[in-house]
Amino acid sequence: MRILAIDYGIKRTGIAVTDEMQMIAFGLTTIPSDTAITFLKDYFSKEKVERVIVGEPKQMDGTPSQSAEIINAFVAKFHAAFPEMPVDRVDERFTSKMAFQTMIDSGLKKKQRQNKALVDEIAATIMLQDYLHYKK
Repeated sequence: MRILAIDYGIKRTGIAVTDEMQMIAFGLTTIPSDTAITFLKDYFSKEKVERVIVGEPKQMDGTPSQSAEIINAFVAKFHAAFPEMPVDRVDERFTSKMAFQTMIDSGLKKKQRQNKALVDEIAATIMLQDYLHYKK
């Protein structure tokens, strides 16, 4: 079974998943945030997912960031739509910066690095890979 990570944002949501052995995280897609529940219903009907990881935005001092309220509202909607699906919250500080740096290190051109959807997808992948690393 897979683990799915969600980097939920006001406009866009990056999604990453593991392979079935839960060894490797890879970016799946970026979707408009208002379609997240519909997308997940469709995805869960096709793929076996064991649990979902959702980013928890924090300030440098560990307190919730401004976007925490929006993400908490999404998590409540998620629980209502998928009451049996376990959800783990993970610290998402620096994932967007790490995603951008990954794009630079990968040799992507400046125009490609401006693709915010790709940044969100990579951020979800980083979050999930970190989760897998610390889970072991």
